[in-house]
Amino acid sequence: MRRIAPLGLRTRLIAAFLLVAAISAGTTAALTYQQARNAILKQTQDTAVSTLRDQVEQQEIRLPLEQQELQRIVIELGKRGKPHPWIVFGEYGGVRVSTNPGTPTSTVITDSLRDRVRNNQYAAFQRVEDQRGNPWLTIGVPAVFEHNGFTESTGVVFYASVPLSTEKQTVEAMVEAAQQGAVPGLAIAVVPALLAARSVLRPVRDMRRAAQKLGRGRLDTRIEVRGADELAGLARTFNETARALEQSVHELQEAEVRARRFASDVSHELRTPLAGMLAVTEVLDEDAARLDADTAKALRLVSAETGKLAVLVEDLMEISRFDARAAELNLDDVDIAEAVRKTLERRHWDDARVVTELPQGVRARLDPRRFDVILANLVGNALRHGGAPVHVTVGTVPGEDGERLLIDVADSGPGIAAEVLPHIFDRFFKADAARTRSAGSGLGLAITLENVRLHGGTLQAGNRPEGGAFFTLDMPLEAQV
Repeated sequence: MRRIAPLGLRTRLIAAFLLVAAISAGTTAALTYQQARNAILKQTQDTAVSTLRDQVEQQEIRLPLEQQELQRIVIELGKRGKPHPWIVFGEYGGVRVSTNPGTPTSTVITDSLRDRVRNNQYAAFQRVEDQRGNPWLTIGVPAVFEHNGFTESTGVVFYASVPLSTEKQTVEAMVEAAQQGAVPGLAIAVVPALLAARSVLRPVRDMRRAAQKLGRGRLDTRIEVRGADELAGLARTFNETARALEQSVHELQEAEVRARRFASDVSHELRTPLAGMLAVTEVLDEDAARLDADTAKALRLVSAETGKLAVLVEDLMEISRFDARAAELNLDDVDIAEAVRKTLERRHWDDARVVTELPQGVRARLDPRRFDVILANLVGNALRHGGAPVHVTVGTVPGEDGERLLIDVADSGPGIAAEVLPHIFDRFFKADAARTRSAGSGLGLAITLENVRLHGGTLQAGNRPEGGAFFTLDMPLEAQV
């Protein structure tokens, strides 16, 4: 099922404004129509009822009443119809007459109206429709006389049928005028709706642009505050938040700069004494065989720890160059198979512990020193924490911007724990927290990832279905400086 895209805020505001305008206009028109219709009909029926009643009261009726006399009275009443000409009917017992001799009675005069007039002896009226749907006002007035202070019925009843076609046309004209005025009214309402939507959405758009600038790192972005309404309050809150964020980020940046400078300075200051210590430990290592066992053991321990410290200092210096964005690429055209073999030979890994698949003819433009560091760290990490044999596979894959170099390094160990995998490239992270004294500094994979990124590539880690961990290096064959 296709999902309908949500409407924008501007569209919803205009639609809500027009809906309110339409409801208001419709309600007002309905109430006005109802009141006007009732007023028109009431005026017509009041005039007709009072006129017929007055005319009947002025007639002198002598009982028994002959048909000719009843016909004369009916014709006389028919001449005086107000506010419109009417048709008058007279009934006396079984006698039926009307102003139209051909129709002595009418279908618009209902039995309920006859009962009300005869039983209660007062004027009554009804609004009815004939078979064609035409509206009529029917009025019934009994002829009465006074006797000994009491009102008695003569038995004569006069009915008048007043057509309401004029009133119907007037009401229909009012409805048509309301309908014709509704569309222009709604069209005109679009203008204030657009102005209202613009006044509401302008601060929202300003805030969106300001938020986008903040997201791009422009922490000095502020919004102009207009007025004192809720949107103005929101703008002030945004400015206060941005100001606090800018201050916090500035403080964090300063702390980060101080930390980087400290690490760089410490590493730099340690390099000179470490160089001397390494030279001394090398000399002492040569004489360790002539010393007693305890002294030789202590000497070798000092020599090993000094070597680890030297590695740590070099790694810290390297990572500080990445943090300061001072690391550079010295590109050269490299045969990948030959570069891999040289890396393994330098570290004496060219034995059965490492199995390679190196296709010939794969050349890439990259930094040979940094590529050596990348491969050495991956293979060394696989040998230390995984298990032999380690498989190194080189290949190429097509990419959006040309062919890319793909290198897989997989070990035969137990793999990487699920809780460790997300942190495998974190600095100073070690999978075994109890392994406080290890040959690594905890920066090897972090430096490897930075070198890969410097070449414009990616580095991913995971576990193979058949067991063992793998690292996949994906980088362009033509690195850009």
